Amino acid sequence: MKPQANALALIVSDIAASVDFYRRLGLDFGDATGDHVECELMPGFRLMLDDATMAKSFYPDWTKPSGGAHTALAFEFGTPSDVDAAYRELTDAGFRSAHDLFDAPWGHRFATVRDPDGNNVDLYALLPRG
Repeated sequence: MKPQANALALIVSDIAASVDFYRRLGLDFGDATGDHVECELMPGFRLMLDDATMAKSFYPDWTKPSGGAHTALAFEFGTPSDVDAAYRELTDAGFRSAHDLFDAPWGHRFATVRDPDGNNVDLYALLPRG
């Protein structure tokens, strides 16, 4: 049987701050508490957030990576105005922009925001043809 990806796990420094960020994108973490939370991104695929304590329970030698962004996520929206609204929601809440809104030559409305741990989160939607 071919293996099927069913989750992406991010090790985060502050679960509450990360849940706040991703909830602003519309993700539902339910009653997110503890050192591990997750939400379903699509049927059969979850985003899991773990803190350092949880990471070390699986990997005792784990240390936080240094340097810049080490993971990138991309979220597709229904319309360019949805991208604009999500970008404004996040940046108005104090999350840092990594790339301002723009119309990309490949046909997307596009922007990148950094989550609380510095991961790049791309926001995009197809531009209308015309």
